[in-house]
Amino acid sequence: QVQLVESGGGLVQPGGSVRLSCAASGSIRSINSMHWYRQAPEKQRELVAHINSGGSTGYADSVKGRFTISRDNAKNTAYLQMNSLKPEDTAVYYCYAQVISDGGIRGSWGQGTQVTVSS
Repeated sequence: QVQLVESGGGLVQPGGSVRLSCAASGSIRSINSMHWYRQAPEKQRELVAHINSGGSTGYADSVKGRFTISRDNAKNTAYLQMNSLKPEDTAVYYCYAQVISDGGIRGSWGQGTQVTVSS
């Protein structure tokens, strides 16, 4: 069993910054990739950023240059630094990880954390 717990969301003003964390725990041998998704009201969930075990990253065009994903492999934790936030960044942010355990490779989701960008 693998659990992902996000933290760091909240209310932030336009132009502000926030840092999200995603901590994985449980039966983990290693983590292949970690991803951040977001879902705004009445919209589909979309991929925001991802990072593989080697540290290579990718971003949605809408967040390039503003968001930075990173990870601490020793802590099984991923981070999303969000700068120059816009109202359209308002969403529930979810962490997803491909985890290798004794049972094989499995994808796991966190419960989500709300980020609201508003003055």
